[in-house]
Amino acid sequence: MSKEPWVLRPTLCLTALSLLVSLAPCGLGMEITAQPTISALNGSSVRLSCTFNSCYKVENKQFSLNWTYQECENCSEELFLQFRMKIVHWRLDRFGNRVEFTGNPSKNDVSFTLHQVQLEDEGTYNCYVMNPPDRHRGHARIFLKVITEVPPERDSTVAVIVGASVGGFLAVVILVLVIVKCVRRKKQQKLNTDDQKTEEEGKTDGEGNPEEGTK
Repeated sequence: MSKEPWVLRPTLCLTALSLLVSLAPCGLGMEITAQPTISALNGSSVRLSCTFNSCYKVENKQFSLNWTYQECENCSEELFLQFRMKIVHWRLDRFGNRVEFTGNPSKNDVSFTLHQVQLEDEGTYNCYVMNPPDRHRGHARIFLKVITEVPPERDSTVAVIVGASVGGFLAVVILVLVIVKCVRRKKQQKLNTDDQKTEEEGKTDGEGNPEEGTK
């Protein structure tokens, strides 16, 4: 009795393929994008943007977000904004109700807006994102610089006027030099022509008018 050849069943193929896909690494894991330094005018509102890329779709039941604040490099981090199924505000004594979550985790955006910025708000803001089953936690830092006045815009009018004046002056100088050079060249050409005529006249007198002593 001959044995039937071994055949790989479709179901087994799909199961093996699914297992390989689940074990294979997905890109580079969690990636966070944020601007390293942001300047804000004292008393204004500023949006601290933080976005992420994950291998997996965001599920609110598993997704987590932490925003912390550091007053200095060696200071401890203070949790002030958290996402656990919903947004939770902490450290109301520091920020009060000035923190507004303006991101959308389902669109990979976990940004927030800080209203009525104060000088004491200057420091480092840390964005932590976790999106299981992705095992890597994303982290980004943003340093907020609070300024008291807007830097004056550069007025290019003066520079344009100075540039035009210098350019016009140089053009006039070049024109004068060209005119002087042309005048000198014409004078030189005239002198050369006069010398040539004098020489030719001298030759004519010597050939056409014999001396009186030979008569």
